[in-house]
Amino acid sequence: MGSALHIPLPSGLQSGSTIKITVDYKTTKDCVALQWLDKQQTQGKQFPYLFSQCQPIYARAMTPVMDSPSVKIKYTAEVTSILPALMSAIRQSPPSDGPAHDGKVIGKDAVTYVYHQPIPIPSYLIALASGNVVYRSFARYEDKEWKSGIWAEPELIDAAYWEFSEDTARFLAMDEKLVVPYKFGVYDVLVLPPSFPYGGMENACLTFVTPTLLTGDRTLVDVIAHEITHSYFGNGVTHAHACHFWLNEGWTTYMERLLLEVIHSPAHRGFSFSIGYKGLVDDLQEYAEHPKYQRLVIDYAKGENPDDAYSRIPYDKGANLILHIERTLGGLDVFLPYVRNYVETFMGKSITTQQWKDHLYEYYTTHGGEEKIKALNSIDWNAWFYGEGTSLPVKMEYDTSLAKAAYELATRWDASRSTDVSKLEFKENDLDSFDSNQKVAFLEKLQSYKPLPSSHIEHLANLYKVSSTSNAEIRLRFYQFSLADPSTSVAQKYAEEASRWIIGDGSGMVVGRMKFCRDIFRAVFKVDKKLAVDAFLKEKNSFHPIARRLIEKDLQLAN
Repeated sequence: MGSALHIPLPSGLQSGSTIKITVDYKTTKDCVALQWLDKQQTQGKQFPYLFSQCQPIYARAMTPVMDSPSVKIKYTAEVTSILPALMSAIRQSPPSDGPAHDGKVIGKDAVTYVYHQPIPIPSYLIALASGNVVYRSFARYEDKEWKSGIWAEPELIDAAYWEFSEDTARFLAMDEKLVVPYKFGVYDVLVLPPSFPYGGMENACLTFVTPTLLTGDRTLVDVIAHEITHSYFGNGVTHAHACHFWLNEGWTTYMERLLLEVIHSPAHRGFSFSIGYKGLVDDLQEYAEHPKYQRLVIDYAKGENPDDAYSRIPYDKGANLILHIERTLGGLDVFLPYVRNYVETFMGKSITTQQWKDHLYEYYTTHGGEEKIKALNSIDWNAWFYGEGTSLPVKMEYDTSLAKAAYELATRWDASRSTDVSKLEFKENDLDSFDSNQKVAFLEKLQSYKPLPSSHIEHLANLYKVSSTSNAEIRLRFYQFSLADPSTSVAQKYAEEASRWIIGDGSGMVVGRMKFCRDIFRAVFKVDKKLAVDAFLKEKNSFHPIARRLIEKDLQLAN
């Protein structure tokens, strides 16, 4: 977990004195904040790649700082590299509108990049990436002062630009209307190699994202809505320490889904909540033997790593709490003015759950009086904050109209289980009218039923091509569905296929996003422990250090 660096101050200091301290240090090859990729682990396979991941507590492994979200800092950095270098800050030199490597030869000539972050940020937002990347600017949105664009390896830049160019600036502009103006000046997106362990990471000025978002139909861009919204909830109003992580993720998930309603329709908001609920229940069940991690507010013991509790729970349990508050108080017209006030009050600060709750009550005492306070008092706060178990304190209802066709198709498959597979009347084009999220809803609904016969599962896979799709969200759900009954021969078949998918068939290009690799390894482990362990050990060092550690726990290779 790291150790303290003690710096004794000279005696006789007066209040207001300034001291400059220089610390010489270096990282080790085992630095958990950094992943060094060789060229075979990149799209271009010509140059190596480096990227950092400091959340939640790994900035301490990369640089000697007070590694707590309760402390916010500005920073300036000079980075000398033979490959383009990006940071979570504003580029001062070479000019940010110039060529990626200042016109020098990539991989040969060294260039010194200078970055400055003028907005105080928590240490987990310090970020560095270096590789053969190119930039493409998004069109200026209306009269906004901020700039936005996309970074990716040359092999991915066209696909990445198409995927994100339509919605990124629009999401940010809508967030400004819902909350307050954007303060960081630049909002760029960097598509990382596939070993990146998360869907996205909201590093200030430079969001990191996984290439699994590049589906070609823009149905997964809600991840960008999520990361943009962190500019307010997390990067702006920050949790004081890991116990209150839900303040970042619950609020951001709630606002991300509100963006979907404002830009698209209320049905899109409800659909996102319903898909999220399935993941929430799965993770609540995963922590049945560690019920402390089923809570929103978690009291960590000294030396306990908050990554051990990383799951959908702070995201979806937290978002459902905020949605419940919105509904209890009387809807968006009553709630949105409070959201703006909340951000304006705490922007730039780090707070606890109690501080948030106190402000909520203070606001509605002034802007609602006795009626609203009575409504707030009807909420079982202890159940939401500290409740354990596999369900929410309140049964939540969502608009599932966008899932209707998907659910109906799943019901037809469930009803067909006694029909000989040769007589099934399903067609290859059954899913043609579905977007990616509706296909996910179809497969998740199938998981809620008793497993289908093996013959039906194989027929479904061949008919709809869901086991070979490049869309990782769909592929994950198919494997979860097909591996549900570990005793079947079809489970063994798809366990082998799923494990090959995750480890990249030995190419070194693993599917490192933990949402996929951890769930797949856990599912395969229930079918065939040796298969899961052997597959992981074969490509162990290709996974990010954070993912590697957690997969080892999932596969009972470590405590």
